[in-house]
Amino acid sequence: MNCYECAQQGRTTEPVAICRVCGAAVCPEHVRSESVVLRGTAQPGEVIHDIPARRLTCPVCRAAEQDT
Repeated sequence: MNCYECAQQGRTTEPVAICRVCGAAVCPEHVRSESVVLRGTAQPGEVIHDIPARRLTCPVCRAAEQDT
C-alpha cells in the first residue's frame, strides 16, 4: 500500500496512517492530525472525564470537514 495523495501525483510514498473518514492511506506529508475530546457516557455515581484523543485525516476529508 502507498500514500493515495502521492499516487495521484505520480509518486510512491509509504503511508504512516489511514484517514478515519475515507480510509485512504496517507504519508507524513499528507496526514492531518488534530486533537479531539472523547466524552464518556454518564453512569450513576461516576464522574465523566474528557479524554484527549488523536484524529487522523487526509487533506481532502480535512478540507471537506472545515467547509461544513
